[in-house]
Order: sequence, then structure tokens, then C-alpha cells
Amino acid sequence: MAVHTGEKRFSCSVCERSFTRNEYLTRHMAVHTGDRPFKCSVCEKAFTQKRHLTQHMAVHTEEKIFSCSVCDKSFKQKRDMKVHLAIHTGDKPFQCSVCGKGFTQKPGLTRHMAVHTEEKRFSCSVCGKSFKQKQDMKVHLAIHTGDKPFQCSVCEKAFTRQAYLTSHMALHTGEKPFQCSVCGKRFSSKGILTKHMFVHSAEKAFKCSVCVKGFTQKAGLTQHMAVHTGDRPFICSLCGKGFIAKSYLKVHMLVHTGERTFGCTVCDKRFKYKSHLTDHMLIHSGVKPFCCSFCGRRFRLKRHYTAHVAGHTQEKRFCCRVCDQRFAWTQQLTSHKRVCPQSSQLQQTEENRGRAGSQQLNSADGTEPARNSLDIDYDFNETVSVVII
Repeated sequence: MAVHTGEKRFSCSVCERSFTRNEYLTRHMAVHTGDRPFKCSVCEKAFTQKRHLTQHMAVHTEEKIFSCSVCDKSFKQKRDMKVHLAIHTGDKPFQCSVCGKGFTQKPGLTRHMAVHTEEKRFSCSVCGKSFKQKQDMKVHLAIHTGDKPFQCSVCEKAFTRQAYLTSHMALHTGEKPFQCSVCGKRFSSKGILTKHMFVHSAEKAFKCSVCVKGFTQKAGLTQHMAVHTGDRPFICSLCGKGFIAKSYLKVHMLVHTGERTFGCTVCDKRFKYKSHLTDHMLIHSGVKPFCCSFCGRRFRLKRHYTAHVAGHTQEKRFCCRVCDQRFAWTQQLTSHKRVCPQSSQLQQTEENRGRAGSQQLNSADGTEPARNSLDIDYDFNETVSVVII
């Protein structure tokens, strides 16, 4: 009768958790005793319950018997199919009582709740770094062990998480099931879509404690802080130039290799950077996702949209580093530098310093003059944007 009344008469002597049935209590005790009587005959992994072993066995077979009724995608396990269905239905029955965020599964909600507490219960046994969630600690451990158990069957690239592998596979399949409701752009993972949505929002929740500049993402703030600290831990092995982020170093390496790995499928034009290819593709599609809320004019590129809006708001984001005069557009700053006496003197000093350095290198080893760190290789087939802070 306890099943119908909800009465939980069977209590755990260790953690005082209660259950409606004695068999549920017996099953729960394995959490404290570590007893795992159900072992896999293939890999010897052990489980506390027989049904968990049954579900696990699907890992060792390629058979996918559970199919999505909407898109026909197949899964090895029924629970994975149910989770996938939420993409189509939008159903998120597990809701956070603090911020209202919804989740398709209860474990997702449980992990999320750690966001609202400062407690970090899981510590790395190697370096002592602490984490709120056990899964994050396990992923961190891979830094020390180098273990990447999830390997791509196409290109053999390995990952620390199954989720990372799943997102990576979209590169080979071309599948992009997550679509932006504002501009229609599609993405291979929900996480990338979530980050993209900040493009359409004016909210910048992450503020710099030094200059109060705001960012839509925490990663943007982290990289920005290097402007104040001067920290550039990612060093080019060829020229010694330092960068604040690993991604910037990867982009920089193309300066040395000249490689153009990103090709347009329409006109066969090739680009060094994926962002340049993305911008270029908008020329073929005709899509202009950025719309000015003041005059309705539309733009293909965000930087053109941002510069245009500054004309309406009179926001002056570009500052002369010599006299502190500010301007709404980069063109205005460039024109100002031609007439600013202090700026002209500084530019002349830097040019003289650059010539002196080049002459010293030439006399020392006979090599070609070293390039100034501000020099840029301009490719007039590509769009180049430079931001100087």
C-alpha cells in the first residue's frame, strides 16, 4: 500500500534516505557498499542493477533499434531516443526552482543546481583544483593523463567527452539540427546556438573590473583581461609572437604557412580563415541578418552593422591613444591621426625605431629586415578587420 500512499517506510541507515519498497532500499545500499554484482562479459565493467548492464551492452553492438518518429534518427538506447525527441517537442519537464531554466533530464537539472552554489566538492587528485560537478573534474583529469577515450571513426581525432565527439561528427555529416529563431542560421550543437543568440541580444552580462567593458560571453571577458595584465601565454614557435588565446595563435600560424583551407562551394574561392568564408557565403545567399532598429537598414556583417548603429547613437568607441580624443568610426580616427601633432610625432618615432631595429638585424646576420609587430599582410580578396586596444 505504501506505493499508492507515497509512504516511505524503508530508510537508509547511512544517509537516512527513505524508500517505498525494501528492494529499492537494497538497491540503494550498493551506493554506500560499492557492491556491483552485474558485470559485463565483454569489458568487465560492473553495475549495481541488471537493467543498467542491459543498457550498457548496447555499447558493444552497432545495432540501433530505437528510431525517432519525427526524423528517423536511430539510437542504441531508448533513453537516448527520448532525450533526442525533446529537440522536436521542446519539452523540458525538469525546471530549476532558482532561475527557471528547464532541462530534458533530471541529471541535467541536478548538475545545473551546482551553478547556484559556491561549493566545489570534487577535487583533482593531481593538482588539487576543485570543481562543482564530478564530470567537470573527470574532464579536467584528462589534462594530466592525456586520456581521450572518445575517438572519431572518420578522422580518428579524439575527445575527452562524448558530447564533444557528437558535435565534431557534424563536421563530417554536415548535420545542423539547431536553428536560430531570429536569423535562421543553423548550428551543429545546442551550445553553439546558445552562444550565437548573444549576437542578437544587447545584454553584456560579463563586465571587466578594470575598465567596465562588457561582454556577452565569459570567454570574451577572460581574453580581454589579458589587455590589462599583458599576459600572452601562447607563443608562436616560428617568430616568438605571443597571443592571449590559443585560437589566435592558430590563426596567426597561417601567416607563416599561407595555407587556405576553407573553400567556397559555390565559386571555389579559398580563404585562410573560416570567418572569412562565412562572411563570403553571405554574398551568394543574399542574407543580411543584422537589421538596424533605428532606420531598418540591413547588413551582412556584424561589424558593418555595429559601425552603422554608432552613427545613430553617437557612441564613440575608437580612441586616439595619444590625446584621448574619441570617434564613432575608425575612418574618423584614421583622419584624426593625420592632423594630430602628438600622434604624428609618435608614429615618426616608431618608424625610426623600426628602421633602426631592421638595420641592426641586417648588419648582424645578413637576413631580411624584421617586420614591425603592427605590420599586416593585406589580401585584397579578403576582408580584414583590425581592432587596436
